Amino acid sequence: MLRYLNHCSRGRGAWLLMALVALMLELAALYFQHVMLLQPCVLCIYERCALFGIMGAGLLGAIAPSSPLRFAAIALWLYSAWEGFQLAWKHTMMQLHPSPFNTCDFFVSFPSWLPLDKWMPSIFLASGDCSVKQWAFLTLEMPQWLVGIFAAFFVVGVLVLIAQFIRPRQRDLFGR
Repeated sequence: MLRYLNHCSRGRGAWLLMALVALMLELAALYFQHVMLLQPCVLCIYERCALFGIMGAGLLGAIAPSSPLRFAAIALWLYSAWEGFQLAWKHTMMQLHPSPFNTCDFFVSFPSWLPLDKWMPSIFLASGDCSVKQWAFLTLEMPQWLVGIFAAFFVVGVLVLIAQFIRPRQRDLFGR
């Protein structure tokens, strides 16, 4: 399996598939916000940013998958998946155990040199409350689904990182 992951990480297809999956999740979030009229909270916006990081890692890895740039893409992938997991876990705990002492911020805080909420408010402006349960599917709330999604991204990313240190199988004289 690790040889297969090593082989896949050296081609563009797997990287583009990862970027496409992250894009589909972003589009689903925008559908929930603009069509179903759910209000994203600050943690929702930060979780979106983590998904954009995973999408960026997929695009970065697709640029030159056989070069050392692949390792930068894996690092971005793991960092974004881990941060997204932590945010989704915190969001889940806020919803499962609401408390007036455990709340999220009212406004997102992006760096002054990257005010995404000002540049693209339709994507990055938070207007909801983190502890409010707005949507569920198969008895799981949205942050609970995101815990699983980010955990899956992280586990696969760790396996791909480990696979980078496994030598690809050399073909013998008979082509097997």
